[in-house]
Amino acid sequence: MTPYIPDTLPLQGLDFGRLITLVGEANAALAEYSGLLQGIINPAVMLSPLMNQEAVLSSRIEGTQATVEEVLEHEAGAQFDERKNTDIQEILNYRKALMLAQEYLAEGRTISLSLLLQLHQLLLDSVRGQGKAPGAFRKDQNWIGRAGCTLETATFVPPDPIKLMDHLEVWNHYLGENDFDVLAQTAIVHAQFELIHPFKDGNGRIGRLVIPLFLYSKQRLSSPMFYLSGYLEAHRDEYYERLKRIYQEGDWTGWIEFFLKAILIQAKENVQKVKTIMSLYEKTKVSVQQTTGSKFTMQLVDTLFDRPIFQVNDFAKRSGISKPTLHGLLRQLHVPDGPIVTLREGSGRRPAIYAFPELLHICQGKN
Repeated sequence: MTPYIPDTLPLQGLDFGRLITLVGEANAALAEYSGLLQGIINPAVMLSPLMNQEAVLSSRIEGTQATVEEVLEHEAGAQFDERKNTDIQEILNYRKALMLAQEYLAEGRTISLSLLLQLHQLLLDSVRGQGKAPGAFRKDQNWIGRAGCTLETATFVPPDPIKLMDHLEVWNHYLGENDFDVLAQTAIVHAQFELIHPFKDGNGRIGRLVIPLFLYSKQRLSSPMFYLSGYLEAHRDEYYERLKRIYQEGDWTGWIEFFLKAILIQAKENVQKVKTIMSLYEKTKVSVQQTTGSKFTMQLVDTLFDRPIFQVNDFAKRSGISKPTLHGLLRQLHVPDGPIVTLREGSGRRPAIYAFPELLHICQGKN
């Protein structure tokens, strides 16, 4: 099977008649979500649950099996078996990469190939792909297919490594262009990156990470916190099928349709989820203040939202509340019908682990 040769950008021959309605609907839904983000005073805290969920779901598409709760429990000191710990570390690496990328763009810089290399280095640090050239574009021919397949029997062979940098430079240049619609352009940016397949491992996660960064760089998001992996993970088979039809049939219109629908549905879901989180935040502020009367109410609530599974030592460090004061506050909140529950009782030197379940339920769509 011969290596894939990427289509020239910008694309020609798209069926705009099939796309026009979805373009309008997806743009309207994303604009509503972006407007909602603008009204959040502390998006890093308020949207931390969404970032954790994105890290879990994007990694799950690639085969990890850890949940948001397990990631947070791990950070609170819970112990898991070696395989689960590796899955969790991959998710934590993805979250670090998201945060680095957001900081990078917040400084006014643009998406560059050097940024992708930094993100890739972070992504594969001390996990299963650490032997697959972290922080470097591939220099060998790779291919995709069933386990044990050869180059001849592969279902997809990415571009020849000799031409890889040329394709990446064209792709990177396209990021700075203005195509017929930014959201459709985002679809093209993501798919073209996946088809170029520039890394030995981690292409899917880096490609999905680029989505909110590109939308933010094009000023379609007021904060680079729009995550598509919830929809893509739920429609994984169609996700891969639509990408396959690009290289098998040249069906870019079908891919863009799928992607615009993903943005439309995910934006609507995110609007509801963020509204619910904001409502819970305000409710919790009032409840904590009424229950405790503490001057530390804001630190307490912000730290709860930032990491809703915790143990006291870490909570004290992150909130700046002394441990004796924090113990007293938690005793007042850890009551029947109170916001905090015990996940694991303390024993000897092993500290207790607590949780804020109402926020976790929102992230899981159980609100």
